[in-house]
Amino acid sequence: MASVRYFSPGTFSFLSELRTHNNREWFLKNKKRYEAEVRDPMLRFIADLGPALRKINPNIIADPSPTRGSMMRIYRDTRFSPDKSPYKTFVAAHFWHRKCKDGSAPGYYLRLMPGDSLLGGGVWHPEAPVLKKLRDAIVTNPKRWSRIRSDKKLTAAYTMGGESLKTAPRGYDPSHPLIEDIKRKDFIFGRSLDDKEVVARDFLETTVEAFRAMAPFIAFLSEALDLEG
Repeated sequence: MASVRYFSPGTFSFLSELRTHNNREWFLKNKKRYEAEVRDPMLRFIADLGPALRKINPNIIADPSPTRGSMMRIYRDTRFSPDKSPYKTFVAAHFWHRKCKDGSAPGYYLRLMPGDSLLGGGVWHPEAPVLKKLRDAIVTNPKRWSRIRSDKKLTAAYTMGGESLKTAPRGYDPSHPLIEDIKRKDFIFGRSLDDKEVVARDFLETTVEAFRAMAPFIAFLSEALDLEG
């Protein structure tokens, strides 16, 4: 895998300034900077990640299309938010299962944000029917689940996060040995990135390594939802 620098300090400088000047006038005045420092590097990164990601899991899509692809929109949906700032102050990409593009399917995620970047994978805030399937899969395959979620390649660098219920969900044994996992409302692993890691020449390799470590976890979740792992 070739050593390439995709992102630069300019990526984070733009996002930092956007946080201070989050308005349409400033953004339009600096749109060429956005394209050169943020959008285009992310699209190149996604394109180059694709072949490696297909080797890890051919069912996960890395789409470098500038619209409706893996890169998420910089524009915020402000319709139901008291915060009317028009732009996100981070750039992100979502790599989804080919049979289900919405957030209910397992996938990988990358967020670049000054001082708060991250790599992650899993299912975030699934709807009730999806959540039940994931919990049932843990109950049905406890040994496989325990082996995957405690694998040293995964847990050495990545942390399981998200929200959990305070008590056992209805229909599940509160004394089940895996009840803490069954209580989860999110099934995600991830880790924080510092800015230096993101601008390094080996950041593509860092990302591939993370996604490879999470692959058995993603496969388990996918199969629980009747998707190819």
